Amino acid sequence: MSHVDDVLAFDVNETLLDLRALDEVFARTLGDSALRPAWFQQMLQLAFVAGLTGAYVDFTTAQRAALRMLAARTGKRLADHEEEEIVVGMRRLPPHPDVRAGLLALREAGVRQVTLTNSPLDVVRDQLEFAGLLDLFDDVLSADEVKELKPGPKPYRLVADRHGVAISGVRLVAAHAWDVSGALAAGAKAAFVARSGMVPSPLGGQPDVIVDDLRQLVQRLS
Repeated sequence: MSHVDDVLAFDVNETLLDLRALDEVFARTLGDSALRPAWFQQMLQLAFVAGLTGAYVDFTTAQRAALRMLAARTGKRLADHEEEEIVVGMRRLPPHPDVRAGLLALREAGVRQVTLTNSPLDVVRDQLEFAGLLDLFDDVLSADEVKELKPGPKPYRLVADRHGVAISGVRLVAAHAWDVSGALAAGAKAAFVARSGMVPSPLGGQPDVIVDDLRQLVQRLS
């Protein structure tokens, strides 16, 4: 299994939890379930632009702003309760089918595993509790604690500092190429989880582990 000093830091949204659970509400409120991934990408853009321009926008604020932009772009109007349904729905997402078994196997092997998400702490704790995963983690960390979102370096360093290891002793596990790139640039290792539609970036450093799901991750790190 991983080196004794390694800490596996798991991204949460899309890596562990399945955002397709929100497709129905997007179809009902905005008329097209395909707008759900467009919303998530718009939210990331807003959050990242804030970081690049020296500001900080938390993920929940970015989600609400992205919904308003998406509604305006599609000529729709979201009622307040519909916006709230989507934002609250982020706290109530199911895990991907492989997640609990994969995390349990890693935990039984003695691996330290934490979450590292851009979502605020109260959101991710609700997410993990709803998904039945909270008991499988040694710690829950959020980029919001350092007021810099991934892929900036501070969140990855937070894992190292909190758990008393060098940054090289941290391995991010994520389904987002931008997250993997951020971890590698910060000096951490990374494992890319190739969820449906997700591919690693051809630019920059490359993860030394690429898997289709967390069950494969157990095998690759053993």
